[in-house]
Amino acid sequence: MVMNEIDLIERDLKRDIWQETLDAVRDIKAGKVGHVRTVELPPVVEARQKVGLSQSRFAELLGVSTHTLQDRKQSCCKPSRTAISLIQIAKQRPDVIREVFG
Repeated sequence: MVMNEIDLIERDLKRDIWQETLDAVRDIKAGKVGHVRTVELPPVVEARQKVGLSQSRFAELLGVSTHTLQDRKQSCCKPSRTAISLIQIAKQRPDVIREVFG
């Protein structure tokens, strides 16, 4: 049902926002939360985080611009085979990347 502005104002005047907030906090503490969604990170983001490099440094390591790295993060373009290999190594053995390039 679509409400007009007057209906919305009347509804809001009857609400007890503080009680709604308190009820929400109690629900959270009791474990009654809404849907929990797990977001899978793109491989390039996961690799960069594991290695602990800035975006600009990680982009330099892959031989691309920061803009290209961000495009890959959005899955806009496919990385080269070399970049895919480095990303995979960074995900599985971030210590090696840090040792060699850090």
